[in-house]
Amino acid sequence: MAREIGGTLNGAGLKVAIAAARFNSRIVEGLVGGTLDGLVRNGVADGDITIARCPGSMELPLLCRRLATSGDYDAVIALGCVIRGETPHFDYVAGECAKGVSRCAEDADLPVIFGVLTTDTVDQAMNRAGIKHGNKGFDCALAAIEMCTLLRGL
Repeated sequence: MAREIGGTLNGAGLKVAIAAARFNSRIVEGLVGGTLDGLVRNGVADGDITIARCPGSMELPLLCRRLATSGDYDAVIALGCVIRGETPHFDYVAGECAKGVSRCAEDADLPVIFGVLTTDTVDQAMNRAGIKHGNKGFDCALAAIEMCTLLRGL
């Protein structure tokens, strides 16, 4: 019979860092609130959560790398929001941010969860930050906890 390994949603004892961009702060603050709610509801102690803020989503990979390689955290959650405009700027920022956060996770061998909204409109972003379509920050909290417990089980 095959052995199956999975994570749980028991965050007791985990230390989690949230890297949050200040750009589009009204939306990102909704994500931060959802993330905090998801972490605490699932057993992560308030005192075991650190929030670090950077200017925008382009700066998130460096901040995540520092947090992930510090040895102080079991997981890092990157939160930001990039909204498509009339120029190709969106494509550069969203793409480089996603690549950088992904590379950080691989290099640090630590869950680094990508919670950066990439939307066409402000309304779409607001909806994903708690207005209509749940809260992607809450989803990221669950993913971080599950990945930590999964990796510990390997």
